[in-house]
Amino acid sequence: MAIGANWSDTQAVDIPSFLRIYPPFDELSEERLTEVVEHTHIEFYGADQVILHSGGQPAEFLYVVRTGAVELIDEGHVIDLLAEGEVFGHPSLLSGMSPVVSVRAHEDCICYLIDRDLAEEILGTHSGLVFLSSTLRRRVVRALDGIDPTAVDPWQTPVASLVWRPPVLAPVASSVRDAAELMTRERVSSLLVERNEGYGILTDRDLRSRVLALGRSPDTFISEVMTTPVVTVSASTMVAEVIALMFERGVHHVPVVDHAGRVLGVVTDTDLMGLELKTPFALKADIERAVDTDALTAAARRLPETVCALVEANVDPIEVGHVIAVAIDSLTRRLLELAIRNFGDPPCPWTWLALGSEARSEQALATDQDNALVLDLGDTPIGVVDPYFERLASFVNEQLEEAGVPRCRAGVIASNSEWRDTVLEWEFRFGRWMRDPSRMGGAFSGIAFDYRPVAGPLEVQSILDAVIRRAPQEPEFIRHLGRLAVGTRPPTGFTKDAVVESRGKSARTLDVKHGGITIITNIARVRAIMAGLTENRTLRRLHEVAVLGGMREEQRRGLEEAFRLLWQIRLEHQTRQVRAGIPPDDLVEPGSLGPLARQGLKEAFRMIEREQDALAAELGLRR
Repeated sequence: MAIGANWSDTQAVDIPSFLRIYPPFDELSEERLTEVVEHTHIEFYGADQVILHSGGQPAEFLYVVRTGAVELIDEGHVIDLLAEGEVFGHPSLLSGMSPVVSVRAHEDCICYLIDRDLAEEILGTHSGLVFLSSTLRRRVVRALDGIDPTAVDPWQTPVASLVWRPPVLAPVASSVRDAAELMTRERVSSLLVERNEGYGILTDRDLRSRVLALGRSPDTFISEVMTTPVVTVSASTMVAEVIALMFERGVHHVPVVDHAGRVLGVVTDTDLMGLELKTPFALKADIERAVDTDALTAAARRLPETVCALVEANVDPIEVGHVIAVAIDSLTRRLLELAIRNFGDPPCPWTWLALGSEARSEQALATDQDNALVLDLGDTPIGVVDPYFERLASFVNEQLEEAGVPRCRAGVIASNSEWRDTVLEWEFRFGRWMRDPSRMGGAFSGIAFDYRPVAGPLEVQSILDAVIRRAPQEPEFIRHLGRLAVGTRPPTGFTKDAVVESRGKSARTLDVKHGGITIITNIARVRAIMAGLTENRTLRRLHEVAVLGGMREEQRRGLEEAFRLLWQIRLEHQTRQVRAGIPPDDLVEPGSLGPLARQGLKEAFRMIEREQDALAAELGLRR
């Protein structure tokens, strides 16, 4: 039996102090929390009492568990247990549809029931979007779509949980023989080396490649063969992030440190691969070991399957995009090595640049090539060396396409002579584009100013970064980037089977890339360049801009959650297409989106629109 009462009549002071601990209420003002009290009721539910029925009446309130716990029931099975402070009923409340699972009291419990209108307003705030997006990414939401949430998601495990023993330490004056004996005795594959300037690390791989393979004496000091500085991660870092870090840096051992900087232990790629995460490592290794283009293409063609496995394991979508970029980087570097083996040594120093989404390490299954070559000619005329680099670039661009990464349709590839030039010319070209942005098309602005060296001995990063740091002094260039960021409006919402565009027109599909992801990317780019920042990954740009005071932390968090939500929907859509044998694209059918995803997207679009309005007002741009 449920006993109802207006909670504002009894112990009202308790509601604000309780709710402010939990999302989506944790960022509400005191005034807003007082309003919540006025629209909140209390209900008691006895053990085993059904609160919401699957297929029954839609939820009329937003429910918050105050004491006890409730169960989510699907076809007679308990698929999740919600405890104190957790929220339920919002998918049904927002969609107006029947609950897709039943909710039953696990034990005697008390719930807060928040009236519909106020609940919808709260879920429409920045913190509400953060809550909706994070809820969407949880296994419970997958359960609402019929996927068992009880399967453990090891990618979202804090890496500290894999530390099984303290680190084994060795003095810096130890010999290789001493180190090998210590490793054998302790049954470990690495030692941390104590130094005045911090730790070094010595691994079994180092002993094989730097001692045995080179015929060094066992009396060699370990300081001569160890690796320093050591890449470390904090104890709270998620396994997915550690995987990406190892993948990017090419390391196999990472020390884990606590909040005070003390080393708790060392995790290895073997530890992580024990969580069934071997596929990305195996793919990268096969790419790097490929002896010819046939083997390389065969390895690269496994990338879609690798990505699908990561998405289905509920890996952070931003980390999945990073894994794709790292794999394509490895593919590019190996192709360059094969080309140089075939064509001979390059006639001058060079660097291969990744541009656009690859430079940002934000690539999906539907991606293409954006790249360039930078050359240091010295006194040699470009006509003497360019035929070699044209041949080199053509080989790499052709083989990347053969491996499943098509060429840029706008021609932004190194085999195009316009994207192959000297370091001085690139420096001049960037400066000229900033002084007179009319010389550069809008699409190129969204590609060229996101750059990252991938291979080659020539150092160009600092030169191009110096040009970018001068950008705040070029107001017309900033306005040009601003127009790119505010020129495309996001959709406004959905009907049953259509997307409602900004001017009231309907579309059959949602272009999740151009209708959302690209807009946030463009906002982050112009905000970062306005601040003189040279970082190019979108979320890092937003973070650094917020640190410098270029936007409020609330704005940054909202844009980040919107970005993650859009990326998740994009990758899940492309994964379904790959599994169905369909070429992946960015056009999502509204019918494939659940009610929570629709509501989250609507709030994301509103947030993007607000940020566009703010940027346009700041730069004096008409919309």
